[in-house]
Amino acid sequence: MNYQTPPSHPSLEELARRQQNVITASQLRARGVPTRLVSEHCRRGGPWQRVLPRVYLLQDGEPTPEQRMWAALLYAAQNGREEGRREGAVITGAAALALYGFASAPRLPAVTEVDVLVPRQRRLRDVGEVRIRRTERELEARSVHGLACAPVARAVADAVREWTDEGVFDRGEARPELLRAVLGEAVSGGPAGPGLVSGESRCTLRELLTELREADLLGEARVRAALDELLAAERESTLDRIGELVDEWLLPVPLTSPELRMRGGTYIAVPDLYWPAVGVAVEVDSELRCVSEGESAWVRGGQQRMEYLGVRVVHLSGERVAAEPDAVGAELREAFVAGGADVVELVVAER
Repeated sequence: MNYQTPPSHPSLEELARRQQNVITASQLRARGVPTRLVSEHCRRGGPWQRVLPRVYLLQDGEPTPEQRMWAALLYAAQNGREEGRREGAVITGAAALALYGFASAPRLPAVTEVDVLVPRQRRLRDVGEVRIRRTERELEARSVHGLACAPVARAVADAVREWTDEGVFDRGEARPELLRAVLGEAVSGGPAGPGLVSGESRCTLRELLTELREADLLGEARVRAALDELLAAERESTLDRIGELVDEWLLPVPLTSPELRMRGGTYIAVPDLYWPAVGVAVEVDSELRCVSEGESAWVRGGQQRMEYLGVRVVHLSGERVAAEPDAVGAELREAFVAGGADVVELVVAER
């Protein structure tokens, strides 16, 4: 493959090495390879083959799973006749999870279709095993084996949407256990994948929840059940860590999830933690547990009622508790010492 190459481009050999022997027509043209020669090489029995429109594999035989990913991405990213004119495209869904090395998702050889995310205005069609997914949001890319992939949270949401739309849960092809495992592996890590160490988190719970909400998946019963388990485990872990901080900063043990009411029985709220002696409440990631705006409004209403009645409310996130334990401990100590302001007497109701 000794073709004349403009000095501004890597050679055909180097580019083929980078892209695992998958090349676009515009890349070949930019390196002086005539269209006639490409056609000759792709004839039956020739050394090359056309795998997708304007995408070629510079070898014979079946493409590997990684080469199929490269072909899908290059097909979706190319635009126009010039090599420099390229559009954004990222692999997402189950194919991206396979590339990320998810142990709980189907492995790369088992992925038969490749979802590629592109801007909404792109004029592309599905072809072969490539499915085009459009978005109005700005594309974000993570490099995995040199391939552009959607961030983990987006890839998980797209995979779950893919499984839901295709009815694989109803057919029993993807059990609820698989769904729980994929969501759990996304936020708590798993076996080492590209660029990760074993057990390293791939995305935050907040990021995952945001993407599932954007994909309109929180109303799906199976998704919600799996997410509720994940949220409960995350909340329990965070409250355990806060309990350790309470001990380390020599604070009294607070009440856990008490139901607060007025003397006359009027409901006020159920904070995560509460020190009745000083009128201080702690709320941990309260908005993450809310599926609908109605639930969010209910939780915010309880917090506002507590503050109106003089209770000092400390808002904490699980990420901050994990990343800044000393700062969180100091904040809890400061809030406990300051206490509430003219707190109306509240009672803890039987639950």
